[in-house]
Amino acid sequence: MITGSNVSVTAQACISSWGAALAALAMVYAVTAWLAVRFRRAPAQCGRGGKPPVTVLKPLCGAEHELYGCLRSFCDQDYPCLQIVFGVRDADDPALAVVRRLQLEFPALELQIAIDPTQHGSSAKVGNLINMMPLARYDYLVIADSDVRVPPGYLAGVVAPLVDPGVGIVTCPYRGCPRTGLSSLLAALFINDWFMPSVRVAALLGSRSFAFGASIAIRRDALEGIGGFASIADQLADDYRLGELTRRMGLRTVLSEVVVEHLVDERNFGDLVRHELRWLRTIRAVRPLGYAFSFVTFSLPLVALGSLLAGGGRTALTLLAITAMARLMLHSATRKPRTPLRQMWALPLSDTLAFGLWCWGFAARRVQWRHARYRVARDGSAHPIR
Repeated sequence: MITGSNVSVTAQACISSWGAALAALAMVYAVTAWLAVRFRRAPAQCGRGGKPPVTVLKPLCGAEHELYGCLRSFCDQDYPCLQIVFGVRDADDPALAVVRRLQLEFPALELQIAIDPTQHGSSAKVGNLINMMPLARYDYLVIADSDVRVPPGYLAGVVAPLVDPGVGIVTCPYRGCPRTGLSSLLAALFINDWFMPSVRVAALLGSRSFAFGASIAIRRDALEGIGGFASIADQLADDYRLGELTRRMGLRTVLSEVVVEHLVDERNFGDLVRHELRWLRTIRAVRPLGYAFSFVTFSLPLVALGSLLAGGGRTALTLLAITAMARLMLHSATRKPRTPLRQMWALPLSDTLAFGLWCWGFAARRVQWRHARYRVARDGSAHPIR
């Protein structure tokens, strides 16, 4: 005869088993992420066709934090034939003062400015790129965000794989470099310790379903083959769609080993939340199934929840300890320079916040981008909320 106490014991055993499984899953992912980052393999050498002429497209909007240093890093490249086109929508944009300063400092470089307020679709960035294309002289194109700083040799590294006609785009992993303040630190940890390790794990498992707006290189023929920038003019995840459309043409996506720096400047906690929600809801729009299963990537909150459900037994606590150690090693492998010991408390805070925002990402499809609000449709297109 089944009694209430027997049902209770069975339910408790089931919950404990599920908790242990969650903790084990979190541990496996944490260790895998550390291995993927720490022991990533260098890609096979390709693109022996020298250094073809390159046009760099830099859409700008406002005088962002350390804009001069970011733009100057592109001018400092040791590259034989280089054109840089800067694009703004407003003739009074303060970013133009920085560009004109660079024109004076690098008179031998071909630095051009496109000023055009014409809007193409809902994406202001892509509309800016469309307005810049008439000035682009060369067939090898590099698109990079304004808040990105690149190392010497960057252009040679990202353009070389494009010489292979089977390559569609080359995209670069990036490292968040925070400005002072807790909000910027948490945003950088979100990039360095959660997002990029998940990309490394996906790449380790054979996936190439990624492209990062921080830095993308593409040939003109591949861009024209997908219909030009107009084909992604309404897409919130324009970078992801660029990679997806070129892969549909049978072209490969290459994840470069050149790591660029993304300057993180979150002025307050509200900006941080809005930025990360936009990021997460964009991922959810373009890869809903992958987003749903990405709960496993939040290793610390997941192992803590699993250990709690498992009743804090010896096995659960062992899994918790291994996961925490792997998480620390992952942070050590991704952060240069390393976070001071006095700031290590930010790691569990960052992971818990990211997990909470991931859950919140299911609640709605509205996002905020700069000063405008959008509703993200199921196809990834952004529709302004007026």
